[in-house]
Amino acid sequence: MARKTSVGGQAVIEGVMMRGANGIATAVRKSDGDISVKFEKIIPYAKRNKFFSIPIIRGFVALIESMVVGIRTLNYSASLFEDENEETDNEPSKFEKWLYKTFGESINNIIMGISLIISIIFAVTLFFIIPTFAANLFSKLHLNTIALNFIEGVIRVAIFVIYIYFIGKMSDINRVFQYHGAEHKTVFCYENEDELTPENASKYSRFHPRCGTNFLFLVMIVSIIIFSFTKWSSLPERIISRVILLPLVSGITYEIIRWMGKSKSSISHFFAYPGLMLQKLTTREPDYSQLEVAIKALKRAEGIANEEGEEAK
Repeated sequence: MARKTSVGGQAVIEGVMMRGANGIATAVRKSDGDISVKFEKIIPYAKRNKFFSIPIIRGFVALIESMVVGIRTLNYSASLFEDENEETDNEPSKFEKWLYKTFGESINNIIMGISLIISIIFAVTLFFIIPTFAANLFSKLHLNTIALNFIEGVIRVAIFVIYIYFIGKMSDINRVFQYHGAEHKTVFCYENEDELTPENASKYSRFHPRCGTNFLFLVMIVSIIIFSFTKWSSLPERIISRVILLPLVSGITYEIIRWMGKSKSSISHFFAYPGLMLQKLTTREPDYSQLEVAIKALKRAEGIANEEGEEAK
């Protein structure tokens, strides 16, 4: 019988972040071969406030929270390699000195906030504003609202798939996709109550139904349905309506992902299939050293191992 768990995470630079019952753990393989593990005890917003635990609302809150945690863990993994490459006699620039003098220790939070805003603007522009603008060109054909919304959705999915395909060609991103595969295999190994070793984890699939790739793909599909209830008005109003409805779209998608992760029905498998196939682009087969990193992150996140990496009693 499979273990009931909601553990999951994301790939980072030369590592994996896992979010489990005990907290968030990020394991990174450093240049010297050692594995650095950072642990954070974080209480989700849904557990802090009942309002944030309401269905649909909790989905949008979880999305924002995941983006914040994701950017923070990516910055952490990147900082490990920046520290290694940084020369000790390299003086900071005048601008860097001004930043630290002006903002002090809060500079990291400010940078993270700016990164989050830029990420949201980039995603909304690429996957929502551009498809809406492109679909607006078809309005001259005097198509009905449903047809125009469908065209917009097809354009959105096409941009998403093409974007993932081309970034996967980059060597650094390819490494991240390998760690993404390691994350999925490790989670599967844990869910099946198998001993957490690289050898055991390697036997499992790198395609997982709770993956963020599934979430993003389903956002595209759900948006087609939700946006079909909006009229094809002027382009600016159209774009604004897309942005306003994003919380609803992400909230509904979150509930679908939760259901897919628990259900074993043929219907859930049917809806999960396109996203699983899309993971062929976002995951790669990992090696044992990458699986070892993912296992360390999961064990720490689930409280199976302590700070020293020893098995918790």
